Amino acid sequence: MERPEIDLRSASVARIFDYYLGGAHNFAVDRVLADAAAKLMPELPRMMHLHRRFLARAMGHVVEQGVTQFIDLGSGLPTPGGSAEVARRLDPSSRVVHVDIDPAVEAHGKRLLDAADSAVVVGDMCDPDAILDHPETRRLLDFSRPVGLLLVGVLDFVGYDVDLPAIIARYRDRVVSGSHIVLTNFSVDGGDEEYQRTEQLYRDHTIDFHPRSAAEVTELLAGFELAEPGVVDVSLWRPEAVVEDLDEHPERSAVHVAVGRKP
Repeated sequence: MERPEIDLRSASVARIFDYYLGGAHNFAVDRVLADAAAKLMPELPRMMHLHRRFLARAMGHVVEQGVTQFIDLGSGLPTPGGSAEVARRLDPSSRVVHVDIDPAVEAHGKRLLDAADSAVVVGDMCDPDAILDHPETRRLLDFSRPVGLLLVGVLDFVGYDVDLPAIIARYRDRVVSGSHIVLTNFSVDGGDEEYQRTEQLYRDHTIDFHPRSAAEVTELLAGFELAEPGVVDVSLWRPEAVVEDLDEHPERSAVHVAVGRKP
């Protein structure tokens, strides 16, 4: 199958996140938009780091439940502190399939990731069967055992016209009991003028941004048993595990997070 070309003319969400997280696999077009967004909303880079640190805490919880294989949906580029690095640190036998619609993830990921414990799939997370049945997914993961579904920093870019509850339900139905889901989504309650102008800036660059309410995020988790403390701000999900994640104004993070288990 012919691979899509990397678009150097348009900004990419994966490469913008890479830039905010200190990675080197981004281009001028990404840095220009990222800097403009950070100028409007100075806390934005810190929020990306809060996502990454939540990912580590959440994966730690999931590995404690005996899950050592993951599908990172909308994985972005494999920057330091990403799912493969965290999984390997938590349990050296862990395996991670990285899924992203951006072909740059495949181009860089295959060079940066260990093929023995990681795979890269270029695909749309909104097509669960294509992702789960992909040869690379099947090569790496054993679906007779629980799987961790990671949706960190990706749902914000899935449109309201997409039946997201049905998509997540399909993933849930295809994995066995004991599987987990880890997700984040920016909150509609971020709502101040800076936040709204940042949303518009992304949309002006053809990157649609879709924050959701706590009730909408909870709906996405139907059929999963939520780990304590449920759907909360990213700064408040088990902050005792990492004291420096505590924020003087956690509502400014404006990111809902949750971890759930399929019974």
